[in-house]
Amino acid sequence: MIKRSHIRQFLAVVDAGSFTRAAQQIRVTQPALSTGVADLERLVGAPLFIRNRRQIRLTEAGGRFLPIARDLERNFRAADGFGRAEESDKPVLKFGTIRSIPGAFFQTVAALLSRDFALEVSENSDSDLRAAIHAGRLGMAMVPLRPGERDANVVPLYQEPMVMFVAADHPLAGHGDVSPEDLAPETMIARRSCEFLDATSRFFTRHRVRPRFALRSDSDERCLRMVAAGVGITTAPASLAIDGIVPVKVIGYDFSRELGLLIDPAWRAQPDIAQRAERALPAIRRAAADWQAARVDG
Repeated sequence: MIKRSHIRQFLAVVDAGSFTRAAQQIRVTQPALSTGVADLERLVGAPLFIRNRRQIRLTEAGGRFLPIARDLERNFRAADGFGRAEESDKPVLKFGTIRSIPGAFFQTVAALLSRDFALEVSENSDSDLRAAIHAGRLGMAMVPLRPGERDANVVPLYQEPMVMFVAADHPLAGHGDVSPEDLAPETMIARRSCEFLDATSRFFTRHRVRPRFALRSDSDERCLRMVAAGVGITTAPASLAIDGIVPVKVIGYDFSRELGLLIDPAWRAQPDIAQRAERALPAIRRAAADWQAARVDG
């Protein structure tokens, strides 16, 4: 007989993308988790995962079993919370986001979604979030949209330029356009979360600019604080500006990003989910338009 532990273990592997991380998240040993998944595969009569060194992927049978498992887990949770406050009836939304979303905007999006969903948020790279959406491990993700990326499950939010930030008292602050060569003597701060990190490197290499790096960090806040401290300069989306730094226009550096939401079609196809999503998404789009307008006016 399939038990709740089987469903919990299966979903943990799906959501974590590996047996090691899944075991850590649900606090069991990896051998116990592997045994539980193997037991579930025996009970359903088919392998559910393709296992290799690089990644864990669902088999065709695993993909078909996933929505059943999600429904079972939702029902288990509903049973656990039966008779409690109505809040527990909210469906769980596994929401992914890139790290470079401005905190204030993310707060707005999270507040709007949490009216209708119980949020479980994870941070990752654009490519990993897209893979998680494709595999059914996430219901929704906020990512940079690709050129021309439009369909019923893509919700565009706002566009913004990438800019070079310097300290407010930097000699280049207040200048008009500066050439890439003007930045040759500068020390750089590398934001590892930057979607244009490789493109930026190629841009400066073409102009024979090879700066020294003072910091390479996954933390946007730390990088921008280092800029404000006068330690170096960095490129970032315009919306990440903080007190003590100002943007300068670098000739030819014309990168920009469009942020949007990707939605798992299978997740959104559930009637209750779809109704709630259609209630939340227009408010999120309005908030995004207000956010972009405020950035332009500012």
